[in-house]
Amino acid sequence: MKFLIAITAFSHFALQAGHCAPEKTNSQVSYYKDVRPVFQANCQGCHQPSKAKGKYIMTDFAKLLAGGESDDPAIVAGKPAESYLLELITPVDGKAEMPKKKDPLHETEIALVKRWISEGAKDDTPEGAKERYSAENPPEYILPPVITSLDYSPDGTLLAIPGFHEVILYKADGSGMVARLVGLSERIESIAFSPDGKKLAVTGGLPARMGEVQIWDVEKHNLILSVPVTFDTVFGGSWSPDGKMVAFGCTDNTVRAINAETGKQVLFMGSHNDWPIDTVFSTKGDYLVSVGRDMSAKLTKVDEQRFIDNITSITPKALKGGILSVTRHPSRDEVLFGGADGIPKIYRMQRVKKREIGDDSNQLWNLPPLKGRIFAVDWSLDGKLIAAGSSLDGKGAVHIYGINPEYKVPGDIDGIIKKPVQNRNDGERKKLSDYFNNGIKTLAKIDLINSGIYAMAFTPNGARLAAAGSDGHIRIYGTANGNQVADFIPVALKP
Repeated sequence: MKFLIAITAFSHFALQAGHCAPEKTNSQVSYYKDVRPVFQANCQGCHQPSKAKGKYIMTDFAKLLAGGESDDPAIVAGKPAESYLLELITPVDGKAEMPKKKDPLHETEIALVKRWISEGAKDDTPEGAKERYSAENPPEYILPPVITSLDYSPDGTLLAIPGFHEVILYKADGSGMVARLVGLSERIESIAFSPDGKKLAVTGGLPARMGEVQIWDVEKHNLILSVPVTFDTVFGGSWSPDGKMVAFGCTDNTVRAINAETGKQVLFMGSHNDWPIDTVFSTKGDYLVSVGRDMSAKLTKVDEQRFIDNITSITPKALKGGILSVTRHPSRDEVLFGGADGIPKIYRMQRVKKREIGDDSNQLWNLPPLKGRIFAVDWSLDGKLIAAGSSLDGKGAVHIYGINPEYKVPGDIDGIIKKPVQNRNDGERKKLSDYFNNGIKTLAKIDLINSGIYAMAFTPNGARLAAAGSDGHIRIYGTANGNQVADFIPVALKP
């Protein structure tokens, strides 16, 4: 659902976004269509209300002109020579003061900014497209926000919930709000606490205009990093186990990762044929699994930035629809997928036998199916519980499964499954029976929820499961029996 919304948004905003250069050399430079994208891609990450380096804010037009700590105005309309910003971005001996720790702007971009200033530095931003939210002026709601992601902090005290232009930190039991982390991205696609719980990674952006990865300090509620990426929202943020990298998927069909301290890109993989929607690292962080709308799960060697393998079958029509969510077993390189076919599936990350045409030998289990498309899956930290959430025609379902964490998959199970039923001996039939019936059991089925389910997360102790989606309600269930223990809307609603 979330990526379908993004497509609609793309169609709507693409007509407004324009290009990074004027269509005609003799036409007047547009701030909104020509200059703003340059600032957005290179400058606004460090100069916005949540992270105003040098006390300079470039997302508010009046403050963009006024400047920051310097006494000199940043932009003087009609006077490039008196505009301090132009001095900062113009290289001397190949180096420029701004942007910090990045390559200088291209000479055509600098010329564009200079020409815009010479022509009067006019603001032609449509009223509805102006940035107007900050910690001092947070968003207001007349309807609950659609919730696309959830995550509990490792210590179990906080639940992170996406809103409009913000992430809401809530008490884990649903009893009240702790903080509002307001940033540039109007759409939040994923949120994830770092392994130590000190940071929060957020992916999202401005549809058809900018993708963004945010890194927040959880205790101080401060924005540490804002990294613009591509020209559309980004999805499926995940932390490496050591907390040094954040991976995500982009609408240009690439999977990327950044250094969580510096924001520098450290991984780029372009083997998907459609949007990668979710990512997860291996237990050691040396591999990355990405899933997407191209009906595939792909394995990437992180240090080599190299596509290694399709984890799932590559046989045409073997898979039905896109894979929309992925998570990993807490201590083994086994991954749980959910997608358009409504069947949660567990796969090995690494191939143990040579690929054959028509095989799907990495698959370990098909779990009992849900109605509709699965948009969210999670695996408890003790490895004993699995959850999946789906959506169909405005209704949702949540299933909770128990899995024996000590259960070992028979080494020859693939060969047995491929045998015709009439050719299996009694021992093979017993192995299959144990495999399908003793490994995984359905503990709770919560169907006909009045909301599509797009996000879910287990508490660290596995006693509770939070689920949410299209109606903006957070529903918390006991995992032992599936009974609902809480239901709340995380934002105040105005009449």
